[in-house]
Amino acid sequence: MTPHPVRVEHDPLGEHTVPSDAYYGIQTARAVENFPISGLHAPADLVTATVLIKKAAARANVELGRLETRVGEAIIKAADEIVSGALRDQFIVDIYQAGAGTSHNMNVNEVLANRASELLGGARGEYRLVHPNDHVNMGQSTNDVFPSATRAALLLGHGALVDAARALAASLHRKSREFASVLKVGRTHLQDAVPMTLGQEFGGYAACLDRGADDVVRAAEQLKEMNLGATAVGTGLNAGAEFSGRVVKYLGTSIDIELVTAGNHFRVTQSMGDVLAYSGAMRRLAIELGKVASDLRLLSMGPRAGLGEIALPAVQPGSSIMPGKVNQVCFQVVGCDTTVCMAAEAGQLELNVMMPVIAWNTLHVSTILRNAMGALKTRTVDGITADEKRTRELLERSTALATALSPYIGYEKTADIAKESVATGKPIRTIVLERGLIEEHELDRILSVEAMTRPGIPGGKR
Repeated sequence: MTPHPVRVEHDPLGEHTVPSDAYYGIQTARAVENFPISGLHAPADLVTATVLIKKAAARANVELGRLETRVGEAIIKAADEIVSGALRDQFIVDIYQAGAGTSHNMNVNEVLANRASELLGGARGEYRLVHPNDHVNMGQSTNDVFPSATRAALLLGHGALVDAARALAASLHRKSREFASVLKVGRTHLQDAVPMTLGQEFGGYAACLDRGADDVVRAAEQLKEMNLGATAVGTGLNAGAEFSGRVVKYLGTSIDIELVTAGNHFRVTQSMGDVLAYSGAMRRLAIELGKVASDLRLLSMGPRAGLGEIALPAVQPGSSIMPGKVNQVCFQVVGCDTTVCMAAEAGQLELNVMMPVIAWNTLHVSTILRNAMGALKTRTVDGITADEKRTRELLERSTALATALSPYIGYEKTADIAKESVATGKPIRTIVLERGLIEEHELDRILSVEAMTRPGIPGGKR
């Protein structure tokens, strides 16, 4: 087998070989060698966000006279190529890596430096025309680049995540209107409760998802605060306020989101709390989603020996119904959020070195949660049908109808009637009439199922 041609590069530790056709360099090669952990690499949005930071920094440094114009323009052009989809196979660092994302930062620096060098007529690996540290990373540190890239990457996927939640909620709202007249028995503690409509039940589901999406929207506001220009610990050494303001502005322009410079660079460098808050909001959305999916499974169970009040579209033979798979996604979201929580707490002094695992888990959650909601909407909710005959049958068999009698005959007599109904199988109405407790015409008004689904006391008692 012919060996792959290599080039030799140098760093402070000495020499190391790199594949001759690679756009990454020696520090990336060392990271791959040192951390063969998971085979998981930086999510696409994290790469995009980091590259856009480098582009913004190059533009700011050129304007401030710190970077030669032709070098800055080459970096910007190389960045644009990567954002458009080029060289994506060159970002190969494992998510479990050295430092607080140093390996990822250097992977991006090296790829941009080598491509920019090519654009200026140089060769990969020589770094004579464009250097990964001196030029691409000018005015930056991993410690401000990585947290900013994490925030920007989450913001890149934020709109699609919220849109998926709103779309699912809208589908549930449509079903709420469609099922507005479908009467059924409500259930609490998995026991029969008072009557309601299937539409009311679905309207509650829709509102839960809307509220979860609201939390995600609110949490995203915190992500817009960037610590770019803070450099290593927050002091801004080798950057400065003018650089910080410009790079944040240009990054915001690139992702079409209004970003702000951190009010306290030390806070945003020390803490990943804002990202934790966003992860927590996604967890809340996942919990709301998981509860809805579980309820859909309960309402559709059967078809002969279960509730069977609704029918879900058949999408796959066997047990692989969509809501159950959504539940699995929600479990994964909770696991990822737990990892983020522990990693956020593990930050020490001026830096959180656990940032790579925080970034991967939050971005993974954003992706799978968005996809799960989209699949549940199109594959399940849009096609749900109600079995009105079945809902009415279960409602009429329920002793919960007796609840409406309580304002008229008291709790104890009501409970006794319900008990007799369970023991004998007699309908509530029959027992009340046999005991002569309420006149028949009045009882009809009190036991009106439709009236029980509205606020107030059935039968008109004040």
